[in-house]
Amino acid sequence: QVQLVESGGGLVQAGGSLRLSCAASGRTFGRTFNSYAMGWFRQAPGKEREFVAAITSSDGRTYYADSVKGRFIISRDNAKNTVALQMTSLKPEDTAGYYCAGRRSSGRYYREGEYAYWGQGTQVTVSS
Repeated sequence: QVQLVESGGGLVQAGGSLRLSCAASGRTFGRTFNSYAMGWFRQAPGKEREFVAAITSSDGRTYYADSVKGRFIISRDNAKNTVALQMTSLKPEDTAGYYCAGRRSSGRYYREGEYAYWGQGTQVTVSS
């Protein structure tokens, strides 16, 4: 089975930074992590889940939602089977549960329906 476990969430003041991490494990996922595109999504209370960032499997190309572009950076370490989201200049509107997701397919990285594997999420709260 596939398991994605997020960590690094917490409470931070506006303007601060947090680094989220997602560890991938499982018989299949663990051995072939570098063949999976990975993404981060978030969901605020009362809102739909939305795309935050994604990184491809092959060339490490990155994609970002306009709302986080220039503030967040997604990266991956295939040797450690992890993907990270470095968040800076945080705003109260970044408050949400953040979810790590993985997929074998390529393209349309902003579409959550394209991701087959999901973590349980980690909460990020930004105070004003």
